[in-house]
Amino acid sequence: MDLYSVVCVSDRIKALEWFEVFFGRPADEVIGEEYLWRVGENAWVVIDDRDVRAERVGGAMITLGVNDLDVILARLSAHGIDHEPVETYSNGVRHAVVLDPDGNSLSLAEAPTV
Repeated sequence: MDLYSVVCVSDRIKALEWFEVFFGRPADEVIGEEYLWRVGENAWVVIDDRDVRAERVGGAMITLGVNDLDVILARLSAHGIDHEPVETYSNGVRHAVVLDPDGNSLSLAEAPTV
């Protein structure tokens, strides 16, 4: 199974700059007017600013599992991207919410090391 999670944005140029910082690289693929970042073997995050998506702007909620939460948050902070406070759940998972310029929620979750 493949997963394509579409994040609707209001301004592609502004979103591309933000998502390139968030992922630490340019989009892995461009298909028409959609920009795609590969986040797993068969999983992609897609940004789309087409008018047909306008009513959905700011409504995405995605959680990405990461192994290097502190490194990612430091990189984001160095580029002026803030995040909500890091929470640690009872199972040891550390979690932080990052909002893109449109208010889409991209959470980062890091499982405890064994």
